[in-house]
Amino acid sequence: MKIALDAMGGDHAPGEIVRGALDAATLLGVEVALVGGKHFLEVELARYSSPPDAITIVDAPQVVVMEESPINALRQKPKSSIMVGLDLVKAGKAAAFVTAGNTGATMAAALMVLGRIEGVERPALGSVLATPAGPTLLLDVGANADCKPSFFPEFARLGKAYMERVFGIADTRIALLSNGEEYVKGNHLVREAHELLKQAPINFLGNIESKDIPRGVAHVVISDGFTGNIVIKLLEGVSETFMDILNQALSLQFPAATSPLHNLWQEVERRLDYAEYGGAPLLGVNGVVVIAHGRSNAKAVKNAIRVAKQEVEKDMLEALRGARI
Repeated sequence: MKIALDAMGGDHAPGEIVRGALDAATLLGVEVALVGGKHFLEVELARYSSPPDAITIVDAPQVVVMEESPINALRQKPKSSIMVGLDLVKAGKAAAFVTAGNTGATMAAALMVLGRIEGVERPALGSVLATPAGPTLLLDVGANADCKPSFFPEFARLGKAYMERVFGIADTRIALLSNGEEYVKGNHLVREAHELLKQAPINFLGNIESKDIPRGVAHVVISDGFTGNIVIKLLEGVSETFMDILNQALSLQFPAATSPLHNLWQEVERRLDYAEYGGAPLLGVNGVVVIAHGRSNAKAVKNAIRVAKQEVEKDMLEALRGARI
């Protein structure tokens, strides 16, 4: 399996991106096509004594920066690493595309190059969270800052199909994020979306509050992209702050290497570390696309490639194409 990786996207490109690709090729058994400026990538790979044969370079001389307008990027940079990587997927030369670059540009480019799955008005970006009750998918987390009520049943359709196929969940519980559990709560968008979801042939729990997301009350939580993005970043910040506070408290009591809590603490860190979960699937486009956090380190990049590999192996696209609401 070959994964196209945007080697120029993200805050730590190309260094951390290349290192993540090398880890993925070694540990996950995939081929990785590094997409970016050939000279920069050759210099980066030269830092390693013997890069595996599973790593190749596909030249893309243009780069879309984080603050760039998606529309301008598409018009002015047809040879960007995002466009070239998606072209590889379109041509069947790569099974999936992974990037830690500009989310808006990736969304726009994916729609232009790959197109939508039939019946999908707007794709959604999902983020899988680990909870005590199992995985929870929150979507949208950034692809659509402004939503119509009609988007929400589509998000439910995509989320349900994803959780069933990738995680094997038979009876997917779906909820709508609001500022209260009562059906009358929420702004106009949420209240109208609630009515549409209530009429859909799904296991709709109704509204839930943000505190219920990490508890795993629902398998899929639906939100507009603006709210969902704020929620996911708040959860990341709370997790990191909690780890810092606990680490400081433990280090005052026990030497880290000899502490009886050392192994337990490592497991807590693993569960709360955003890098463990890699990237967010862009659901609804006609190809496997995973968008990683802009600040992704090598570990996050490797795990984003793992997410893409898993989606291909589970034939996620087939499930999404066949999903109906």
